[in-house]
Amino acid sequence: MAQNFRRYTINSVGTAAQDIPDGSNFPTGYHTIISIRLANVTGNMVKVSAYINDGTNDISLVKDAPIPAGSSLELIDGGSKVVTAAGDRLYVISDTAASVDVHCSVVQEIST
Repeated sequence: MAQNFRRYTINSVGTAAQDIPDGSNFPTGYHTIISIRLANVTGNMVKVSAYINDGTNDISLVKDAPIPAGSSLELIDGGSKVVTAAGDRLYVISDTAASVDVHCSVVQEIST
């Protein structure tokens, strides 16, 4: 079975939580997040949180993690993965306005 790879990006996340993918739920089926990179685009340290909302609960992936100026944080790398279901949303928020760029790589529609 062919795999469908997708990437989602958000620029300048700030103090209001922004969600991936693009203000909607993950599509039908199960998906695997294979990478989340959060880059601090400011000249000061920021604190960032990321969580998945499953329609009822917020499940933290990281809470108030510091990212030094000009650095990045990789939440999920090649050795770990997060499975999401249809309807889940990934949110990112920073303690500083317009401070974090997000890149998320997903394999869509994993067979069950």
